[in-house]
Amino acid sequence: MPLVSVVMPVYNSVVTLGTAVRSVLTQTHGDVELLVTDDQSTDGSMDLLREVAAQDERVLPESAPERGGAGRARNLAIERARGDYVAFLDSDDMWLPEKMEKQLAFAAEGNAPLTFTSYFKMDADYDGESTDWVPNGRVIRAREHVDYRAMLRRDYIGALTAMYDRNVLGTRLMPEMRKRQDYALWLSIMRDGADARGLAEPLAVYRTGQAGSLSSNKMSLVKYNWSLYREHEDLSIPQATRALTGAVWQSLRNSRI
Repeated sequence: MPLVSVVMPVYNSVVTLGTAVRSVLTQTHGDVELLVTDDQSTDGSMDLLREVAAQDERVLPESAPERGGAGRARNLAIERARGDYVAFLDSDDMWLPEKMEKQLAFAAEGNAPLTFTSYFKMDADYDGESTDWVPNGRVIRAREHVDYRAMLRRDYIGALTAMYDRNVLGTRLMPEMRKRQDYALWLSIMRDGADARGLAEPLAVYRTGQAGSLSSNKMSLVKYNWSLYREHEDLSIPQATRALTGAVWQSLRNSRI
Protein backbone atom coordinates (compact mmCIF):
# COMPACT_ATOMS: atom_id res chain seq x y z
CA MET A 1 0.00 0.00 0.00
CA PRO A 2 1.48 3.37 -0.95
CA LEU A 3 2.09 5.87 1.82
CA VAL A 4 0.41 9.24 1.22
CA SER A 5 1.92 12.36 2.79
CA VAL A 6 -0.86 14.90 3.36
CA VAL A 7 0.32 18.50 3.61
CA MET A 8 -1.78 20.88 5.72
CA PRO A 9 -0.86 24.50 6.56
CA VAL A 10 -2.61 25.96 9.60
CA TYR A 11 -3.11 29.48 10.87
CA ASN A 12 -5.77 30.28 13.47
CA SER A 13 -8.06 27.53 12.20
CA VAL A 14 -9.20 25.95 15.44
CA VAL A 15 -12.90 26.18 14.47
CA THR A 16 -12.55 24.01 11.35
CA LEU A 17 -9.25 22.24 11.97
CA GLY A 18 -10.67 19.23 13.78
CA THR A 19 -13.06 18.41 10.95
CA ALA A 20 -10.29 18.71 8.36
CA VAL A 21 -7.92 16.48 10.32
CA ARG A 22 -10.58 13.83 10.98
CA SER A 23 -11.46 13.75 7.27
CA VAL A 24 -7.90 12.55 6.64
CA LEU A 25 -7.75 10.09 9.51
CA THR A 26 -11.04 8.42 8.53
CA GLN A 27 -9.94 7.68 4.96
CA THR A 28 -10.57 4.14 3.74
CA HIS A 29 -6.91 4.16 2.67
CA GLY A 30 -5.25 4.29 6.06
CA ASP A 31 -1.56 4.38 5.11
CA VAL A 32 -1.13 8.10 5.57
CA GLU A 33 0.97 10.67 7.40
CA LEU A 34 -0.59 14.06 8.09
CA LEU A 35 2.15 16.67 8.02
CA VAL A 36 0.80 19.84 9.61
CA THR A 37 2.72 23.10 9.83
CA ASP A 38 1.26 25.64 12.22
CA ASP A 39 2.18 29.13 11.06
CA GLN A 40 2.41 30.67 14.53
CA SER A 41 -1.32 30.46 15.37
CA THR A 42 -2.62 32.32 18.42
CA ASP A 43 -6.01 30.61 18.79
CA GLY A 44 -5.09 27.21 20.21
CA SER A 45 -4.72 25.42 16.87
CA MET A 46 -1.36 23.93 17.89
CA ASP A 47 -2.75 22.74 21.22
CA LEU A 48 -5.51 20.91 19.36
CA LEU A 49 -2.98 19.35 16.99
CA ARG A 50 -0.87 18.09 19.89
CA GLU A 51 -3.94 16.49 21.45
CA VAL A 52 -4.82 14.71 18.22
CA ALA A 53 -1.20 13.65 17.64
CA ALA A 54 -1.10 12.07 21.09
CA GLN A 55 -4.03 9.88 20.05
CA ASP A 56 -2.95 9.08 16.48
CA GLU A 57 0.71 8.71 15.52
CA ARG A 58 -0.10 9.50 11.88
CA VAL A 59 -0.59 13.17 12.82
CA LEU A 60 2.77 14.95 12.75
CA PRO A 61 2.45 18.64 13.68
CA GLU A 62 5.28 21.15 13.80
CA SER A 63 5.38 24.87 14.42
CA ALA A 64 6.92 27.14 11.82
CA PRO A 65 9.90 29.04 13.28
CA GLU A 66 8.27 32.31 12.20
CA ARG A 67 5.25 33.52 10.26
CA GLY A 68 5.91 32.78 6.63
CA GLY A 69 2.53 32.34 4.98
CA ALA A 70 0.76 29.31 3.55
CA GLY A 71 3.34 28.57 0.85
CA ARG A 72 6.25 28.36 3.23
CA ALA A 73 4.18 26.35 5.71
CA ARG A 74 3.36 23.86 2.96
CA ASN A 75 7.01 23.60 1.94
CA LEU A 76 8.09 22.90 5.52
CA ALA A 77 5.62 20.02 5.53
CA ILE A 78 6.65 18.75 2.07
CA GLU A 79 10.28 18.66 3.19
CA ARG A 80 9.28 16.18 5.91
CA ALA A 81 7.32 13.93 3.55
CA ARG A 82 8.19 10.23 3.45
CA GLY A 83 5.28 9.11 1.28
CA ASP A 84 5.06 7.77 -2.23
CA TYR A 85 2.51 10.50 -2.93
CA VAL A 86 2.08 14.06 -1.69
CA ALA A 87 -1.47 15.39 -1.34
CA PHE A 88 -2.83 18.72 -0.12
CA LEU A 89 -5.66 19.80 2.16
CA ASP A 90 -6.25 23.18 3.80
CA SER A 91 -7.46 23.35 7.38
CA ASP A 92 -10.93 24.66 6.50
CA ASP A 93 -11.77 22.03 3.86
CA MET A 94 -12.32 18.29 4.05
CA TRP A 95 -11.99 15.05 2.11
CA LEU A 96 -14.72 12.49 1.62
CA PRO A 97 -13.86 9.06 3.09
CA GLU A 98 -12.88 7.28 -0.14
CA LYS A 99 -10.90 10.16 -1.63
CA MET A 100 -7.42 8.70 -1.31
CA GLU A 101 -8.41 5.14 -2.16
CA LYS A 102 -10.16 6.14 -5.38
CA GLN A 103 -7.56 8.71 -6.41
CA LEU A 104 -4.67 6.29 -5.89
CA ALA A 105 -6.42 3.70 -8.05
CA PHE A 106 -7.10 6.35 -10.69
CA ALA A 107 -3.45 7.47 -10.69
CA ALA A 108 -2.21 3.89 -11.02
CA GLU A 109 -4.62 2.98 -13.80
CA GLY A 110 -3.78 6.05 -15.86
CA ASN A 111 -0.06 6.09 -15.07
CA ALA A 112 -0.58 9.72 -14.04
CA PRO A 113 1.97 11.38 -11.71
CA LEU A 114 -0.24 14.44 -11.11
CA THR A 115 -3.96 13.96 -10.48
CA PHE A 116 -6.91 15.94 -9.16
CA THR A 117 -10.65 15.43 -8.73
CA SER A 118 -13.95 17.24 -8.86
CA TYR A 119 -15.10 18.71 -5.55
CA PHE A 120 -18.18 20.04 -3.79
CA LYS A 121 -18.62 23.50 -2.31
CA MET A 122 -20.12 24.02 1.15
CA ASP A 123 -21.14 27.09 3.10
CA ALA A 124 -18.77 28.59 5.66
CA ASP A 125 -20.99 27.61 8.59
CA TYR A 126 -21.20 23.89 7.76
CA ASP A 127 -20.37 22.12 11.05
CA GLY A 128 -20.77 18.46 10.12
CA GLU A 129 -18.13 15.80 9.57
CA SER A 130 -16.97 14.49 6.21
CA THR A 131 -18.76 11.23 6.99
CA ASP A 132 -22.03 13.19 7.34
CA TRP A 133 -21.75 15.01 4.03
CA VAL A 134 -24.80 14.85 1.78
CA PRO A 135 -23.91 15.51 -1.87
CA ASN A 136 -25.34 18.75 -3.24
CA GLY A 137 -25.47 20.28 -6.71
CA ARG A 138 -22.58 22.67 -6.08
CA VAL A 139 -19.78 20.85 -7.89
CA ILE A 140 -16.59 22.14 -9.50
CA ARG A 141 -16.01 19.63 -12.28
CA ALA A 142 -12.53 18.28 -12.97
CA ARG A 143 -11.32 18.43 -16.55
CA GLU A 144 -10.28 14.99 -17.85
CA HIS A 145 -6.85 16.05 -19.07
CA VAL A 146 -4.81 19.22 -18.59
CA ASP A 147 -1.46 20.09 -20.16
CA TYR A 148 0.81 23.07 -19.62
CA ARG A 149 -0.74 25.25 -22.32
CA ALA A 150 -4.26 24.64 -21.03
CA MET A 151 -3.14 25.29 -17.47
CA LEU A 152 -1.70 28.66 -18.44
CA ARG A 153 -5.15 29.76 -19.58
CA ARG A 154 -6.86 28.62 -16.40
CA ASP A 155 -6.04 26.90 -13.12
CA TYR A 156 -8.08 23.73 -13.42
CA ILE A 157 -6.74 22.06 -10.27
CA GLY A 158 -8.40 22.52 -6.90
CA ALA A 159 -5.51 22.36 -4.42
CA LEU A 160 -7.60 20.37 -1.93
CA THR A 161 -7.80 17.56 -4.50
CA ALA A 162 -4.25 17.60 -5.93
CA MET A 163 -1.84 14.69 -5.49
CA TYR A 164 1.55 14.04 -7.08
CA ASP A 165 3.77 10.95 -7.28
CA ARG A 166 7.11 11.51 -5.53
CA ASN A 167 8.56 8.35 -7.06
CA VAL A 168 8.12 9.85 -10.53
CA LEU A 169 8.42 13.60 -9.97
CA GLY A 170 10.66 13.72 -6.92
CA THR A 171 9.97 16.06 -4.02
CA ARG A 172 8.49 19.20 -5.53
CA LEU A 173 8.28 22.34 -3.41
CA MET A 174 6.10 25.37 -4.01
CA PRO A 175 7.82 28.51 -5.32
CA GLU A 176 8.41 31.21 -2.73
CA MET A 177 5.54 33.53 -3.64
CA ARG A 178 3.11 35.52 -1.47
CA LYS A 179 0.09 33.78 -3.04
CA ARG A 180 -0.76 31.39 -5.89
CA GLN A 181 2.05 29.04 -4.89
CA ASP A 182 -0.12 26.02 -5.57
CA TYR A 183 -0.89 27.16 -9.14
CA ALA A 184 2.82 27.82 -9.68
CA LEU A 185 3.67 24.30 -8.51
CA TRP A 186 1.23 22.65 -10.93
CA LEU A 187 2.64 24.78 -13.75
CA SER A 188 6.22 23.87 -12.91
CA ILE A 189 5.38 20.16 -12.91
CA MET A 190 3.60 20.43 -16.26
CA ARG A 191 6.33 22.60 -17.75
CA ASP A 192 8.65 19.66 -17.11
CA GLY A 193 6.42 17.44 -19.24
CA ALA A 194 3.91 15.82 -16.88
CA ASP A 195 0.27 16.38 -17.79
CA ALA A 196 -2.47 16.24 -15.14
CA ARG A 197 -5.42 13.86 -15.11
CA GLY A 198 -8.76 14.71 -13.55
CA LEU A 199 -11.13 12.27 -11.84
CA ALA A 200 -14.74 13.22 -12.49
CA GLU A 201 -16.13 12.06 -9.15
CA PRO A 202 -16.30 14.79 -6.45
CA LEU A 203 -14.17 13.55 -3.56
CA ALA A 204 -13.50 16.67 -1.48
CA VAL A 205 -15.47 19.59 -0.06
CA TYR A 206 -14.32 23.22 -0.26
CA ARG A 207 -15.52 25.72 2.33
CA THR A 208 -16.63 29.03 0.80
CA GLY A 209 -16.58 32.46 2.37
CA GLN A 210 -14.64 31.39 5.43
CA ALA A 211 -13.10 34.36 7.19
CA GLY A 212 -9.32 34.03 6.99
CA SER A 213 -9.53 31.22 4.44
CA LEU A 214 -6.37 30.67 2.46
CA SER A 215 -8.41 31.00 -0.74
CA SER A 216 -11.03 33.57 0.21
CA ASN A 217 -11.91 36.42 -2.16
CA LYS A 218 -10.27 34.97 -5.24
CA MET A 219 -10.79 38.15 -7.23
CA SER A 220 -8.23 39.80 -4.95
CA LEU A 221 -5.66 37.40 -6.41
CA VAL A 222 -5.57 39.16 -9.78
CA LYS A 223 -2.29 40.93 -9.09
CA TYR A 224 -0.72 37.70 -7.86
CA ASN A 225 -1.82 35.88 -11.01
CA TRP A 226 -0.31 38.66 -13.10
CA SER A 227 2.97 38.39 -11.22
CA LEU A 228 2.94 34.61 -11.68
CA TYR A 229 2.44 34.88 -15.45
CA ARG A 230 5.00 37.63 -15.98
CA GLU A 231 7.73 36.79 -13.49
CA HIS A 232 7.43 33.07 -12.84
CA GLU A 233 6.29 31.85 -16.27
CA ASP A 234 7.99 34.66 -18.24
CA LEU A 235 4.95 35.31 -20.43
CA SER A 236 4.74 38.32 -22.70
CA ILE A 237 2.22 41.03 -21.84
CA PRO A 238 -0.30 39.79 -24.48
CA GLN A 239 0.11 36.18 -23.28
CA ALA A 240 -0.25 37.19 -19.64
CA THR A 241 -3.32 39.27 -20.46
CA ARG A 242 -5.02 36.30 -22.14
CA ALA A 243 -4.12 34.05 -19.21
CA LEU A 244 -5.41 36.58 -16.69
CA THR A 245 -8.68 36.93 -18.59
CA GLY A 246 -9.18 33.18 -18.31
CA ALA A 247 -8.37 33.21 -14.61
CA VAL A 248 -10.86 36.00 -13.90
CA TRP A 249 -13.55 34.27 -15.93
CA GLN A 250 -12.98 31.04 -13.98
CA SER A 251 -13.20 32.81 -10.62
CA LEU A 252 -16.49 34.45 -11.61
CA ARG A 253 -17.88 31.19 -12.94
CA ASN A 254 -16.90 29.15 -9.86
CA SER A 255 -18.25 31.82 -7.49
CA ARG A 256 -21.74 31.27 -8.93
CA ILE A 257 -21.73 27.57 -8.09
